Amino acid sequence: MKRIIRFSNTLMERYLPDPFLFVIILTLVVFAMGLGLTGSSPVEMVAYWGEGFWGLLAFSMQMVLVLVTGFVLASSPIFKKGLGKLASFASSPGSAIIWVTIVSLAASWINWGFGLVIGALFAKELAKRVAHVDYRLLIASAYSGFIIWHAGFSGSIPLSIATDGHPFMDQIGIIPTSQTIFAGYNLIIILMLIITLPVLNRLMMPKKEETIVVDPAILEEETIEKTLEKSGMTPAEKLENSWVLSMVIGLLGISFLAYYFIQNGFALTLDLVNFLFLFLGILFHGTPRKYLAAVQDAVRGAGGIIIQFPFYAGIMGMMTASGLAAVMSEAFVNISTETTFPLFAFISAGIVNFFVPSGGGQWAVQAPIMLDAAQSLGADPAKVAMAVAWGDAWTNMIQPFWALPALAIAGLKAKDIMGFCLIVLFVSGAVIGAGLLFL
Repeated sequence: MKRIIRFSNTLMERYLPDPFLFVIILTLVVFAMGLGLTGSSPVEMVAYWGEGFWGLLAFSMQMVLVLVTGFVLASSPIFKKGLGKLASFASSPGSAIIWVTIVSLAASWINWGFGLVIGALFAKELAKRVAHVDYRLLIASAYSGFIIWHAGFSGSIPLSIATDGHPFMDQIGIIPTSQTIFAGYNLIIILMLIITLPVLNRLMMPKKEETIVVDPAILEEETIEKTLEKSGMTPAEKLENSWVLSMVIGLLGISFLAYYFIQNGFALTLDLVNFLFLFLGILFHGTPRKYLAAVQDAVRGAGGIIIQFPFYAGIMGMMTASGLAAVMSEAFVNISTETTFPLFAFISAGIVNFFVPSGGGQWAVQAPIMLDAAQSLGADPAKVAMAVAWGDAWTNMIQPFWALPALAIAGLKAKDIMGFCLIVLFVSGAVIGAGLLFL
């Protein structure tokens, strides 16, 4: 294991480029594949790329809000205190690795943006309290919990097909979350990952002489607190520091959520998840000034996503319009049976995710092919949808795009953690694939 980890880390440190360069290289790769596999001309591929470049703006805003609202909630005092208490249970480097993996898995199941941020913040808290823990593995363990997100409450594919009026409603109708997120096979896969990943990450701990501990400067938090006397505040400053306003607007949001759940049951959508985390963040930060300060910190972590998403939209445009995504998907459909189709759907989704790292965007690309194949093979469309969802989450382990927020919090680069994540990719793929095939 130590030799494998050493090789994997060396490989990633030497050859994994910056995430922005990664998306540029992927753009060129897809361009060349479109020319070679679909018969599209260079002019057509350029047109597909440019026409698709701004095709995910609305979805991009949803994703940024998921990240920002999750970050803001995770950085609220009540959550920070909770993380500090949790960190106090870790008494050794091994227990720190196990704890951060479990917390990240649980938080990512609740909300992917929340999980990314909570995992990174908890890892930093553990690094302050536990001596001689490898900081790279600590952050990689926090990121490994992200693999569970698409099977949880913020999973864009299961939430999409549970929403009235979704694009494929005429073909499959509305599929409730009881058949996707809360299906028995899905819950068993989640349970197996909750057991497997903490043990795996613990086994990946390097030798003491190879351990890289955190730079103390990274753990220093810049805290700027302005204490103003009420008598010296302007009317505007009094409003900015008023807990009453935060409580009123926060309770208004919670009241709507209560009304929604009473009327519709526990039917989550992506917009509803954003709504929930936004108003909980307002409540937990206490005043508008503190909440807006947290938002400013969160937006800095979203910078990489904002600038790279259009490039991935351009890649998605080439993948879709040229028929390249269809070629990839159909290659797996052609070798599938009713039993093996969910497994091959999972693998194909993992490959497509390299080029379209957006659950909703990927579903738009692959769903027409996968759902038609499911009908012809007699496969369960709900399980096929979850197979695509798992594939989308699976290869995020070596797709640096979604690691950007956690890396920004941790003060590390993608190549620092991807060697560990590569091992997680292989082991988790075996667990998920077996679950989709045999359960």
